[in-house]
Amino acid sequence: MKRLIELQRKIVPEILETMEKRYFILKEISLNYPIGRRVLSSRVGISERVVRTEIDFLKSQNLINIDSSGMIVTESGNELLEKLNSFISEIKGITKLEEDLAKSLEIKKVIIIPSAEENSSGIEMAKAAGKIFLSSISQSKVIGVTGGTTMQSFASNLPIKKEKSNLTIVPARGGLGEDVEIQANNIAALISKKLNSRYVMLHVPDNIQKGIIKSIKSIPDVKSAMQVIDDIDMLIFGIGKAEEMAKRRKSSQQEIDFIINSGAVSEAFGYYFNIEGDIVYETSTIGISLESYKK
Repeated sequence: MKRLIELQRKIVPEILETMEKRYFILKEISLNYPIGRRVLSSRVGISERVVRTEIDFLKSQNLINIDSSGMIVTESGNELLEKLNSFISEIKGITKLEEDLAKSLEIKKVIIIPSAEENSSGIEMAKAAGKIFLSSISQSKVIGVTGGTTMQSFASNLPIKKEKSNLTIVPARGGLGEDVEIQANNIAALISKKLNSRYVMLHVPDNIQKGIIKSIKSIPDVKSAMQVIDDIDMLIFGIGKAEEMAKRRKSSQQEIDFIINSGAVSEAFGYYFNIEGDIVYETSTIGISLESYKK
């Protein structure tokens, strides 16, 4: 494929440019259907005149349908998008970047989502994560999930499985006291429903004073949930911006200042990390620990 792409770049570079443009238009419609021409033009950053021409072409190829509510991608269009994903990644140099990043981070696999619009990337990321998840769960029994908007999108975009599953889905941390839809408990229940599996609830807040953690862990329901959390063999979690997550956790201004001044750039399941990946701060919570995660 690389050889073919290089030849096309030299001989007919306009083919790749046109393909990439139509790909992003088609993908934007698939993510935000039904959508009108004006909104589509704004989201992909292309003039309405050009969008109108491309829409006419996509419709002539039976890749989209248009009605009074807007445009929607056909089944053929979605199939084409699936086939084009890896090709577009190769064209934009994303495949090489994925390999370099995986090597730099010393992890097995990295997937980067090509997106023309930032708001769409979260949905695409959730869908890509869902595909990997479904292809990787055959050896798992207990799956832990955290909360957040990305995780909620991940759960919402999972396909519904009719056959009964032996999996157990459990929230890996307590709640942040925010919107119910993005709480770990709700996401665990949603994933369980999609996979037709069992789930366990953890009815505790995420920020708990150290002095009362031991007492809370002795509550039967919490103790039972913690035993399941100890058996997690796959964890799905999002990585958030440090300052944003500190505010979501209702941290005091003094804590937020300390976290920022410590060089924290990201947060995952209660731990704040600097750019080198070192822990600079951690919250007192009930749920999976970093030591458990490393196992």
